Amino acid sequence: MSLNRILIYGVLTLAAMFYLLPLLVMVITSLKDLEEIRNGTMLTLPQSLNFTAWDKAWSTACTGVSCEGLKGYFWNSVLIVVPAVLVSTILGALNGYVLTKWRFRGSNLFFGLLLIGTMIPFQVILLPMARTLGFLGIAGTTWGLILVHIIYGLAFTTLFFRNYYISVPSELVNAARIDGAGFWMIFYRIILPISTPILVVSIIWQFTQIWNDFLFGVVYSSGDYQPITVALNNLVNTSTGVKEYNVDMAAAIIAALPTLFVYIVAGKYFVRGLTAGAVKG
Repeated sequence: MSLNRILIYGVLTLAAMFYLLPLLVMVITSLKDLEEIRNGTMLTLPQSLNFTAWDKAWSTACTGVSCEGLKGYFWNSVLIVVPAVLVSTILGALNGYVLTKWRFRGSNLFFGLLLIGTMIPFQVILLPMARTLGFLGIAGTTWGLILVHIIYGLAFTTLFFRNYYISVPSELVNAARIDGAGFWMIFYRIILPISTPILVVSIIWQFTQIWNDFLFGVVYSSGDYQPITVALNNLVNTSTGVKEYNVDMAAAIIAALPTLFVYIVAGKYFVRGLTAGAVKG
């Protein structure tokens, strides 16, 4: 190995250690009891593996008035994320397909206006979306929060698929039309089979955004319908007597595990999918 390569690996290793240090501190703290936390330092290894804090964070920790842990709120987030990701990805794929292979008058203007949705901050849509959910009668429910995430994420998924499909040769679609294939046949038999990279990008993007969301969750949900991010905030800010830092750390790791798992397993496909449609031809 050359000196330059050794230096590059050395710098990357130091950077990785720097960014992984908070996670290491969280894991170590979550495996200690309160006595070890008080008598040791942040980087002191636990004397033994103690998963009591994890069990309490999952099943008995107080998140306000309720003391049932994060378990129910974790599954709330699953119930929100799965349909929101699937619907926004499918609609984004259809929009990208139409905007590239079935152009209509004003399609470029429509796409330009749709791009504005990627620049609108969360705070701007809080009031109009709340009024819309109230009008539909689904305010404070899981279905209302799912609808919010679908609408907000649709601009991003459309952008991803449109930029990917624009690199797909139009001759494929034209040949299918000549053979008698219609809109849906072309989409399911030709477009979707070659969309795996961008499907992965859309799913990872939407999953991360929705699972980690706190603002929409705290505004548009209530009570037992809240996602895990809201419950985590309530758990950390709820204390009766001694502050249990080990439980707080375990709860934070539980809330972050799904996104960590997704990026570890499919992170490389995310980068490949984003660059797949970067160049046409």
